[in-house]
Order: sequence, then C-alpha cells, then structure tokens
Amino acid sequence: MLDERVSAVLARLEEEDRIEREAGVPASQRSRQVAPSTGRLLFALAATQAGVEVLEIGASRGYSSIWLAAGARVLGGRLLSLEHDPVKCAAWRANVGAAGLAEWAELVEGDAFATLREIDDVFDVVFLDAEKDDYEQLFALARPLLEPGGLVVADNVTSHAETLAAYSAARQADPTLSSVTVPLDRGLELTTALA
Repeated sequence: MLDERVSAVLARLEEEDRIEREAGVPASQRSRQVAPSTGRLLFALAATQAGVEVLEIGASRGYSSIWLAAGARVLGGRLLSLEHDPVKCAAWRANVGAAGLAEWAELVEGDAFATLREIDDVFDVVFLDAEKDDYEQLFALARPLLEPGGLVVADNVTSHAETLAAYSAARQADPTLSSVTVPLDRGLELTTALA
C-alpha cells in the first residue's frame, strides 16, 4: 500500500529527478528512474500475487524499488534488487528505509553479470532497467531464474528503440515466450515465460 511514508519518499525522489534533469546533470549521475505511471504499473504487477518474488536488475537510488516493494508487501512478497554503483546503493538503502520497506526489500551490491550467477532462487516478476546494451545478456542470465508463467518487464524499449528494438523482436519471436510492447512512458516490453 502507498502509505504516507512511501508517498513522501516517492514525491521527494520525483522532485530530485526533476531538478537534476532541469540542471542538466549527466544521465550517469542521475537516478534515471521510471516515470510515476510506470511505477504504478510495477506496483500493480507486484501486488496481485500472494508471496510474490520480485527481482530488479538496475535499482539506482530505489525509486522503482519502492514501488515494487510496496506492491510486494500487500500479499507478503519480497523484492531483491541488484545495483553496482556504491553511491546509488547507499541512496537506495536510505530511501527504502525512509519508506519503511526494508523488511520487504533486499539489495545486492555488485555487477549484475556476477550477482545473477550467484542467485539461488526463482522469481515471479523480473524488472529489467539496466544499461540498454546489456539487456540481451541480462535477460539470458535472468531467464533460468523465472518461474513458469513469470513475467519480465523491460523498461525503455521505445525511448531507446535504436538499441532495444532487437530485444523486443527477439522476445516476440521466441515460441517459449509471450511478449508485447506496451507504449507506456518510455516503453515496456512485457514478456511471460510459457514454460
């Protein structure tokens, strides 16, 4: 649920993002967070399943993590977030803690190409929001961790179509998957594992 603590942290992060964008802060130093409407969709996807297990690849300062963890908390699920930037990891911990969601969210710090190989768990929802050139390799590493019927949500597939059109096309051509591009905000590829 979006209680006052969660709503206050989300609002603060949205304002910080707006200020950084207007100031021309380089993308690599910004939060690079999802749009609020994408956050609401992530909340809905995490909140609909009892005991949902969510994996987030590319957590940044925790904006999308807060939406996902708040959704997971509704029916007793949890979130595992991966992030490599130490400064953003520190901000993630502070923001998730301030939102009161530390009980439902865990952060693994390090390179996702290494940390994904070390995870011994399966997930119902995977949110992919990392470096765009890495989506194919990250999807390949995350796919074995996905429950049958599980969902992968990849962000930025229309805003970065020059890089990610091939990612979307490959998911849609795979007979073991059902995938659709959703033109919400920066574009999401929603991919369900059929087996």
